[in-house]
Amino acid sequence: MSQAFDVIVIGAGPGGYIAAIRAAQLGMKVACIDEWKNAAGGPAPGGTCTNVGCIPSKALLQSSEHYDHAAHHFADHGIGVSGLSLDLPKMLGRKDAVVKQNNEGILYLFKKNKVTFFHGRGSFSKAAAGGYEIAVQGDKPETLTAAQVIVATGSSARALPGTPFDEDMVLSNDGALRIGAVPKRLAVIGSGVIGLEMGSVWRRLGSDVTVLEGLPTFLGAVDEQIAKEAKKIFDKQGLKIELGVKVGEIKVAKKAAKSSVTLAYTNAKGEAVSLEADKLIISIGRVPNTAGLNPEAVGLKLDDRGAVLVDEECRTNLAGVWAVGDVVRGPMLAHKAEEEGVAVAERIAGQHGHVNFNTIPWVIYTSPEIAWVGETEQQLKARGAAYKAGTFPFLANGRARALGDTTGMVKFLADAKTDEILGVHIVGPMASELIAEAVVAMEFKASSEDIARICHAHPSLSEATKEAALAVDKRTLNF
Repeated sequence: MSQAFDVIVIGAGPGGYIAAIRAAQLGMKVACIDEWKNAAGGPAPGGTCTNVGCIPSKALLQSSEHYDHAAHHFADHGIGVSGLSLDLPKMLGRKDAVVKQNNEGILYLFKKNKVTFFHGRGSFSKAAAGGYEIAVQGDKPETLTAAQVIVATGSSARALPGTPFDEDMVLSNDGALRIGAVPKRLAVIGSGVIGLEMGSVWRRLGSDVTVLEGLPTFLGAVDEQIAKEAKKIFDKQGLKIELGVKVGEIKVAKKAAKSSVTLAYTNAKGEAVSLEADKLIISIGRVPNTAGLNPEAVGLKLDDRGAVLVDEECRTNLAGVWAVGDVVRGPMLAHKAEEEGVAVAERIAGQHGHVNFNTIPWVIYTSPEIAWVGETEQQLKARGAAYKAGTFPFLANGRARALGDTTGMVKFLADAKTDEILGVHIVGPMASELIAEAVVAMEFKASSEDIARICHAHPSLSEATKEAALAVDKRTLNF
């Protein structure tokens, strides 16, 4: 016998669990289905973000940064460290504990908000009277029905053709978080967010890291001035980044004495190069996860990438079926998925949910961090926009000097006529936190003058934001 709900959410990643909670807050009877398992086989809601993405990677980034500071920077503060050692199993254990806390937190939130959770794979079974029948395949198979269904099944790591992930020698972001010993040599294909973050973790812990990127430019989606500054810093840190390469044959040799991965590639000069590494991380993007969803059972339309086709309000071609997050168009970002999840729940309730794609922030959690919102300078030039730019270096910021991290800058881009902020770009300490002010400002259509006139605490990193806004009008006070 099937169980009836008002809303069924398939997937409990950031988009799914947030959509389920918001729908329940709005008075609906909600079920959420998720198949992620922990090491013991129990439920592990949170999707890729919580289990093998955002949360564990940030835990390792923090731990590896502490280690790097102790090894190379504490002496600058008058702190001597002798006998420094790395307990990698403990570091990985801490990462796992952080993930578990988040898993349990989501289950608690479901209980608190009266969301019924089902552990298993959810898939469309058929159209039912007044809605849809959803099958749950797990330890205890279930059949659920609802008039409204939200698909939030996320994404999966994209494999390199001919080189499948074995999560031992050839790693996705999942395997990259579980390497049992620091590899002497590590190769990374792809210089995007995942490649740079994972490369940074293992470089700090002692790996000789080489990042291979097929594109001729570094971080093409980032403002060009900021990207150039970031690459200069990464080069200085010892992260080897080769651009414009063409990867050829990849050979994996698993031997008892010594296993290795050998990559043949052509560099930007057209020279043939062979690179041998102990491990290979492939981070060439992600693909929508619709495997096992059984969309054909109800006629749900997908595009040629396997993404669910939706309109600007996340409506699919089927009445009552919605989709959010990585499984639809737009940036594959956890916070974008959350905002879409809230908006869809509110639309189902008859409200006017809204997501502004122009003010979704992006962050790369390297050291220094890179964060931005809005348009880049190259985008403004491409559309022929009249704009003004202002920059301020952390080198001239008192708090950054006190921290001992003066790398990078803040950059403002504003409309030449109205002074409305069009984009803000940061490379430097705590950029992920500083970008929030820019997001708020852009949501309220603020001008650079508005930020320049706001009193910022002293000494603080946020003063660099104020000074960059002042720089738009060529009147910085501290540089």
